[in-house]
Amino acid sequence: MTAARKQGALGKVLRRKKPADWARFLFTWGAGIATLAILLYLIVFILIKGVPHITPSLFAPRDPDGVSLFPALVTTVLMVALTLLVAAPLGVFTAIYMVEYAYRGSRLVRIIRMTAETLSGIPSIVYGLFGYIFFAGFLGFGKSILTGCLTLAIMILPLIMRTTEESLKAIPDAYREGSFGLGAGRVRTVFRVILPSATPGIFAGVVLAVGRIVGETAALIFSIGDVLKLPDGLLSQGRTLAMHVLKLSGQGFHRNEAYATAVILLVLVVGINMLSSKIERGFLAKLK
Repeated sequence: MTAARKQGALGKVLRRKKPADWARFLFTWGAGIATLAILLYLIVFILIKGVPHITPSLFAPRDPDGVSLFPALVTTVLMVALTLLVAAPLGVFTAIYMVEYAYRGSRLVRIIRMTAETLSGIPSIVYGLFGYIFFAGFLGFGKSILTGCLTLAIMILPLIMRTTEESLKAIPDAYREGSFGLGAGRVRTVFRVILPSATPGIFAGVVLAVGRIVGETAALIFSIGDVLKLPDGLLSQGRTLAMHVLKLSGQGFHRNEAYATAVILLVLVVGINMLSSKIERGFLAKLK
């Protein structure tokens, strides 16, 4: 079919659209364009405000004025790594149990799913109070990086569980039946057939969890403290980049540095997403 015929066929389809179809078509495209425009506006606004104020003094390991973002950057990366180390295995293996081992629709699965949905709806400030009372007070960890990591691990656990569960449920049962028919056991089927196929969805959930860890402030104010220094252990206090932006903007004296820190925070989130995508592609390439 030539290009002219294709355009003619497309024109006939568009002319056959009813007013309701046109309304849905325009609303869908309008919503997508509006979302993209808002995202671009936020990115451009942050870059214009922050890039001119990125100076070497912002990355100084020690800063008596409390403006340097280097300690907050180190604390943020450490928080992301430790929180995922706790939450990712727990969430993934819980989802594996719910989909691959437990009876589908059983009472235990319904209870676990309802618990995860309830946890996902709790405000972050409540998590912060819980972390302060239980981890910092009852367990004696105090306001520390360890308390913050455990608090955030509980926050992102439902997200990782749900995304992993949906990814595993999306794998056709024919994969499982074929693996069992070839003599593979359940453990080998799960880890050699099902999990590799569900990797993209699991990585997507982990990336969303990283975004929530990096951008969280309310829960960390109660659990990690508000000390701008390089961490010297899991029980030391600290400040993440999001908290640092909040602190600088709230003081009113360092608005320019706050915008510059926001730029670094934006670059960090984009870099983590790109790194996760690269790891995912490399992992899938090895499987092929």
